[in-house]
Amino acid sequence: MNASRIPWPGLVIALLTCLTLLSFGLDGWSVLAVFVVWIGTLWLVRAEPPPQRPPTNGASFSRESMGDLFEHSEAPVLVTDRDRVIIANLAARGLLGSHVIGQDARMALRQPEAVRLLDRSADGSAVVRGLARRGDIWRVNRKKLDGDLAVIEFVNKTAEADISRAHTDFVANASHELRTPLASIIGYVETLREDVDDLDPKMADKFLSTIQREGKRLQDLVSDLMSLSRIEAEKHDLPTDQIELSSLVQSAARDGAGSERAERLDFETAGPFFVRGDKQQLEQLVRNLVDNAMKYGIADSPVTVRLHPRGENRVRLTVTDRGEGIAAEHIPHLTRRFYRTDPGRSRASGGTGLGLAIVKHIVERHRGRLDIESTLGEGTRVTVTLPLDSDAE
Repeated sequence: MNASRIPWPGLVIALLTCLTLLSFGLDGWSVLAVFVVWIGTLWLVRAEPPPQRPPTNGASFSRESMGDLFEHSEAPVLVTDRDRVIIANLAARGLLGSHVIGQDARMALRQPEAVRLLDRSADGSAVVRGLARRGDIWRVNRKKLDGDLAVIEFVNKTAEADISRAHTDFVANASHELRTPLASIIGYVETLREDVDDLDPKMADKFLSTIQREGKRLQDLVSDLMSLSRIEAEKHDLPTDQIELSSLVQSAARDGAGSERAERLDFETAGPFFVRGDKQQLEQLVRNLVDNAMKYGIADSPVTVRLHPRGENRVRLTVTDRGEGIAAEHIPHLTRRFYRTDPGRSRASGGTGLGLAIVKHIVERHRGRLDIESTLGEGTRVTVTLPLDSDAE
C-alpha cells in the first residue's frame, strides 16, 4: 500500500481504543484480535480499485473481424464504406460474383429499388426482383454503422412467393373443379322441380343419373383433396411399419381394377418384399396407378403389374397399360395437381386430376422414386422404386 494512502487517523484511533480496553482489564489476546480486525478493515477500505479498461469504440471492430463474422452466414451480406463494397461474404459472392468487392454497391446491384435505398441516408429495406435470375425476389435490408460503414443483407423471398402462388393456383383450380359438378347438379335439380308434374319418367331418370354421377364426382374430388392434405402433412415423417409388399400390391391392384375389370389384370411378383411403409398410403398408390391404367388403356386390353427386385436394396413396382400413350411434352407435368392431357376425357372417365399428384407425394414420403415412360400408340408405364427394409429377415 502506498505510504501516502496509509490511514494514520484510523490507526491512531484503533491504538487508543485498544489501550483503553487494556486499562479496563480486558484480556490482551482479545484486544490484539480487535486491533488486527480493525487494521484489516482500514486496509480494505483504502485499497486501490482495479484499473478500468478504456471504453471500446467502433475502430476496434476491424474489417478482418467483420469479414470473419459474416463469411459463413447463409444470407448474402455486403459491408460498404461510403457505398463501396469492402466485404462480401461467401453467399454474396455466389449471388453477385466475386468482382463485386471494390465496386460501388449501386453499380453492383443495378436495381432501381436498391439504388433508391442506398441513396437514402437512413436505414431501410427494399424488395428487388430479378437480382440474380429472372423471377427471383429478394428483400434488401440496409443498416448504417459508425462512420460511413453500412451492412447490406439480402433475404431470399422467392420460395415464399412460389408457395403463395402455388397455394393461390391450387385454390383456384380446386374451386373450378368443385364448381363444375355443382353447377350441373343445381341445374338438373332446378329443372326437375320446375317440371315435376309434366316431366317424362325416362327423362327424369336421366336427370337423376346425371345428378348421381356428378355427386359421386364431387365425393371423389373431396376424398382426394383430403388424402393429398394428409399426405403432405406427413411428408417429413418416415413410415415405421414393416409391410410385406407383394400381398399388399396384389390386393390393392384387385381393388383398383374392380370386379368388372379384374379379368384385365395381369399380376406377377418375384417373391416377398419387405419395406418400411404406411399401409393405407401404399394401397392408395397401387389403386391409383391401376385405376389410371384401366381408364386410359384400350378397352379390354391387359394391364400388367410387376414387382421385381432392383439391385440388392430396392424393389421396383411397374404398372403398364396398352393405350394411346402420352406425348413427351406432357410427361413432366403429369404429377401436378389437376393437370390433364385431355380434360374432357379425364372428366368423362371420372378422374379428379389428383391421382398422380397423390402418388408422387406418397413415393416421396417413402423415400422412393417415381418414373413415367410413354410411347404414343403403344401405352404408358409407371415405375415406383422403393427401398427394402434392411431389418427384414
